Formats: sequence, structure tokens, C-alpha cells
Amino acid sequence: MPSRREFISQVSTSSIAALVTAYPITSMAQIDPLVARVRAYAGVGSIKEGRVKLEIASLVDNGNSVPIEVKVSSAMREQDRVVGIAVFNEKNPQPEIAEFVLGPRTGRAHVSTRIRLATTQRIVAVAKMVDGSCWTHTVEVVVTLAACLDE
Repeated sequence: MPSRREFISQVSTSSIAALVTAYPITSMAQIDPLVARVRAYAGVGSIKEGRVKLEIASLVDNGNSVPIEVKVSSAMREQDRVVGIAVFNEKNPQPEIAEFVLGPRTGRAHVSTRIRLATTQRIVAVAKMVDGSCWTHTVEVVVTLAACLDE
């Protein structure tokens, strides 16, 4: 049986994936701006849950420098290759955290960086494949000391 936190994370991830695939691009911005950003990055390709693992602490003491890693399960061969990885957030002043472009010589689909988080929010990682499909993973992060707030 999953813990409460795992259950909430799974429900949140499933709902984003369902909303992204169920609604056309024009009406998504009215529903959830995060979903609209993910759909805009994905384009017309399908978006599925899985293959992507976003690693970030679920409880962050200080939002000023939060390490994240995104790993995508891919053989990185011609027909099954990751061409891009994007990370989005829900409540920061800049909603697009990072976008990485992976070339044909990239040996593995694994990126890491540090980010700032304004407050408790959802973080979404999206991997775009060479065939146009996209895979996603969403994590809910609780931030106790906020960063990057506009005053």
C-alpha cells in the first residue's frame, strides 16, 4: 500500500497527464497554466506517464538552491532517442525552469541542475522523443523557506 505522499503524487501526476491529453490547446490555459505549458512544449505529440524520473526532495527546507535530476529510460538509439528534456514549475515567477536539447551523440538521457522554488508547488519534467511522443513525471514539492518572490 502506498504512503499518503506517494498516493498524492500519483494522483497529481495522473491528473496532469489526463488533462494534457484530454483537452485541446485552446481550452487548457483556462484549466491549468502548468498543463498548458506542458502541452505547448509537447506540441501535437502524445503525452504519457512513465519513462521519466524526476528526482527532487519532496520536502525542501530552503528554496534558494534545490538540486534536481531528470533521468529518462531510453536506449538512445536512432528510433528510440530523447531529443529534449524540459522542466516546468507551477508557481515561480518564471514557469519554465530549464530546457535541454540532446543531440544524436548523447549517450544517456540524464540531466541535473539546481533551481529556486518560490513556494510549495508541482514540478513537471517532460521528455520529448525522436518520434514526437512525450513522457512526463510530476512531483509535489513542499517548500518551508521560499525563494524568488517578487515584492
